[in-house]
Amino acid sequence: MKELLEKIARSLVDNPDEVSVTEIYDEQSIILELRVAEEDMGKVIGKQGRIAKAIRVVMKASAIKENKRVVVEII
Repeated sequence: MKELLEKIARSLVDNPDEVSVTEIYDEQSIILELRVAEEDMGKVIGKQGRIAKAIRVVMKASAIKENKRVVVEII
């Protein structure tokens, strides 16, 4: 799942080398922390958060296949 999030984020930003994803495993879920360059933050979030919401929907759909719960945090 980490790789999927990285691939999506790198395709959206101008500085793909500065994209990093950290996985944190909790008892019931996986937390994915997405970090991008400051100037690329708007591209990942989108107008009114639409791109961020779409990323979260895709990641949740991917997690359902594995019977897990995922939370995406954009930092």
